[in-house]
Amino acid sequence: MNSHTVKMVLSLCFILMATMASATCNSEMSKQFDFWLGDWKVFDKDGKLVGNNLIQKAQNGCVITELYSTEKGYSGQSINIFDATRKVWHQTWVDNKGGLLVLEGKWNGQAMLLTGQTQAQDGNTLLQKIKWTPKSDGSVHQHWQVSKDKGQHWEDAFYGVYLPKKK
Repeated sequence: MNSHTVKMVLSLCFILMATMASATCNSEMSKQFDFWLGDWKVFDKDGKLVGNNLIQKAQNGCVITELYSTEKGYSGQSINIFDATRKVWHQTWVDNKGGLLVLEGKWNGQAMLLTGQTQAQDGNTLLQKIKWTPKSDGSVHQHWQVSKDKGQHWEDAFYGVYLPKKK
């Protein structure tokens, strides 16, 4: 092949890859977490303000980013993406305390449920599951649970109610 043919083939490959990525990021499944988009005040189950969370689209709409912060100086962020190849949602969370949480899961028709595991200080495995549920009033409820015994019993780690900030 001459150099002109190679350039043409490479150009066509890049165009095809860009078209495929765009179609993947605009699919119905890739929009399942869009209910979480917004600028939110986050309250605990007792109604106390615990933080602020900005959820936005990035990377041409293929990624959802999260920026969470509290008045006490805690902050964290997550990157969320729909993996079209495996048909699962993926979240990677990091925070200013060195925390890392990797979750994967699916939309179940009513809520986004992501699960993963971490290791406790004592070396034991902790199962993690977080469920985000959109409510008819425009709020989003987040329920985070942890299991120390391979899923036999679950303890609440956090229950948050997301309310949109007033514009």
